[in-house]
Amino acid sequence: MKLSRLYSNKPEIFEPIDFTSGLNVVLAEIRLPENKKKDTHNLGKTTLGRLIDFCLLSGKDKHFFLFKHEEYFEEFIFFIEIELLDGTFITVRRSVANATKTSFKKHKDRKQDFSELPETSWDHLDMPFEKAKDLLDGILDLRSIKPWPYRKGLAYLLRSQKDYIDVFQLDKFKSSHKDWKPYLAHILGFNAEIIKEHYSKYEELLKKLEVEKIIKNELGESADNLSEIEGILSIKQSETEIKQKSLDAFDFRGNDKEKTKQLVDEIDAEIADLNSKRYYLMHNKKKIDSSLDEERILFNPEEASKLFEEAGVFFEGQIKRDFEQLIKFNRAITEERRSYLLEERAEIDAQLKDVNSQLNDYGNKRSGTLSFLSETDTFLKYKHLTNELVILKADIESLEDKRKKLHRLQELRKEIRMLDSEKKQLQTLIEEDAAKLNSDKGALFDKIRILFNKIIEEIVDQKAVLSVEPNREGHLDFRSEFLDREGNTTSADMGHTYKKLLCIAFDMAILNAHASDRFPHFVFHDGVFESLDDRKKKNLIRVIRQYSDNGIQHIITLIDSDLPQQISSEETLFEDSEIVLKLHDENDSGRLFKMPPW
Repeated sequence: MKLSRLYSNKPEIFEPIDFTSGLNVVLAEIRLPENKKKDTHNLGKTTLGRLIDFCLLSGKDKHFFLFKHEEYFEEFIFFIEIELLDGTFITVRRSVANATKTSFKKHKDRKQDFSELPETSWDHLDMPFEKAKDLLDGILDLRSIKPWPYRKGLAYLLRSQKDYIDVFQLDKFKSSHKDWKPYLAHILGFNAEIIKEHYSKYEELLKKLEVEKIIKNELGESADNLSEIEGILSIKQSETEIKQKSLDAFDFRGNDKEKTKQLVDEIDAEIADLNSKRYYLMHNKKKIDSSLDEERILFNPEEASKLFEEAGVFFEGQIKRDFEQLIKFNRAITEERRSYLLEERAEIDAQLKDVNSQLNDYGNKRSGTLSFLSETDTFLKYKHLTNELVILKADIESLEDKRKKLHRLQELRKEIRMLDSEKKQLQTLIEEDAAKLNSDKGALFDKIRILFNKIIEEIVDQKAVLSVEPNREGHLDFRSEFLDREGNTTSADMGHTYKKLLCIAFDMAILNAHASDRFPHFVFHDGVFESLDDRKKKNLIRVIRQYSDNGIQHIITLIDSDLPQQISSEETLFEDSEIVLKLHDENDSGRLFKMPPW
């Protein structure tokens, strides 16, 4: 798969671009002096990559320039001619106004113009968007990237400036690693199926752990005690049956007996215990209050001085200072004990508050029970017993709900254990696969790794390494790093310039490693020369041209001010045939779209 031609139904505004099978240069010339120092020039070199992506059926995005400024582009129809692996061609027709419909035409010759082709002559006319992508995927027949569709790896083949930040994780893949790591692992030669399955198990496990957390929060302290719930439920169900029989028989003798036993055995006993506890707490509080009062220092040196003066006794100088120091010392040694006493009193106050609250509750229960036992009106007892039965049934319903949740929690934990076990098994397989491929000198990954280092070394005279290793979770981590003369990793790749070179080298290594496969054979790199020194620029073009001669179509964009300054009269950086598009800033005719900027 290579790009052959890009054109529109309005050639006076957007001229046809014919791509060569090797190196393709889009050169933007800055001719106006006032534009020399600008960072952006809006001539369209970056826009070209986005337009190619549109023609290759990218999704409709309201922020995309064709739709954001639809008033300028609504009448445009774009055509892209693609060279297939068998040497034939497919032309894709897509309009701005009807972007969800796509037409296709297969043909044998390149550089065709189907902008005025009758609708009846198209092989497939106005196909719905998703079906159109499926059809194009089948026509391109890129078996080496299966089971992924052709669009999955296009972001690596159409790198914009924002895609040079990271070699592996592109701007469109910021959301989730599962969206790009399996694909990248596949094209590097790793077993992507187990990686995909591992991500699936991992996400499923996280979801079930979250559900487990929710259920545990709902259950509270009873989250792990199914036996206790079952026991309490059994008791309350038994109580319900007894009370229901009493109601049905209109016989409250059994309930009277139960109330009497409850009053004697439970309520009165609890009240006695609580009163005893309250007495003990109040006694302790009184002792603490006494201790705090005793620790107050009542002696005042100033008052003592006045008293001694009235009596004619000397109380100044060292004597007064000694008393003041003694008071200060006593205060210091008692301060810590006082803080402990205050803390203990606060705890006693809290306990007293709780005891008093419980005494009030039991007092109310005692009063209610005595009232029930002394009640002679049978209907009032019936009403009272009915209320108790309603409360019991509500308790049973709540306990049954907890029991269901506990059973669900047990099942969930069983599923979590199984998922965790399956995830660990997959993690083991991933680790084994990674270890095997990292050591296999004939593997695809080793070939890519060698090509990657060779490309970097030819450009910057420095070695670089690709590495792929599983992390603690079992997910693959991809790294690209420069090496120093001793073979140790350096931080050179942290700079934007060197990061860009790593990205370009990685893309080229991938394409060259798959040069004989049913794989895309083109790549678009925007602004390749920016911030590089002249020597690296020359080396980069030499390497790009070398690999383009091996069957890789390379499309690069650059500004003339970024061209190497030191070129001898015998040197020619680009052949005329390699410059497929020349842009300039003199007027609108120099833009990609020959119209005022939008």
